[in-house]
Amino acid sequence: MQTSFRLFAGIIALSLSAAGWAQSAERPAHFKGEPADTLEQAVTNLSEYNAKLDALLAKDELTPMDLHEVHQLTYTLENALHKIQAELEQTAEVLEEVHVASETNQPETVKTRGQVYLETTRLLVK
Repeated sequence: MQTSFRLFAGIIALSLSAAGWAQSAERPAHFKGEPADTLEQAVTNLSEYNAKLDALLAKDELTPMDLHEVHQLTYTLENALHKIQAELEQTAEVLEEVHVASETNQPETVKTRGQVYLETTRLLVK
């Protein structure tokens, strides 16, 4: 009788926790990760945390602690990629301004906006 009750209680507990997890639209964020407030910071974090991920992935076997470390560092990588993506969208718009200005004989716009484009992309291409 005692064993049946424990089994029943365990099944109920698992069902409730699974139901609660399934109801959440997003996975809960356990860690915030390093911020990526600027493109330069995002690129630095991407480089540093890619190296950490690479070192972990090079292992023959990943331990539970390794998986936890991967889980943690992905938050920083996600922050970096979101910032880089946002910056690249803006940079593409600036490049389009340079493109149009070059077609419509606007040398000052080409020079000023071209410099903005180059300053941004230099952070990505080293």
